Amino acid sequence: MKGNGRSANEMNIESPCILVCSIDAKTGYCFGCGRTMDEIGAWTMMSPERRREIAAALPARLETVERKPRRETRRARMARERLAQGNDA
Repeated sequence: MKGNGRSANEMNIESPCILVCSIDAKTGYCFGCGRTMDEIGAWTMMSPERRREIAAALPARLETVERKPRRETRRARMARERLAQGNDA
C-alpha cells in the first residue's frame, strides 16, 4: 500500500485522455476523451469502478459532441480559389 491507503495497482490509472483537451460548450464533454471537466479533475482520485463506469459511457458521449470543422489550410484555400476561378472562365 502507498501512504495514502491505495494500492500500487489502484494508483496505476489508465486515462482515456488523447491530448485533445478542449471542452464542447454545448455538451460539456471534452472533444478528445468525452469526460467532463469535473471528471477530468477528479480522475486520479476516483475508484477503479467509477473510472470503468465513466469509460463505458464515453463512446456514446463522443457521438453527441459537435466536432468543430478543421480550419481550412492555405493550400486547400488556394486550390479552392483556383477551381472557382476556372469555373468562372
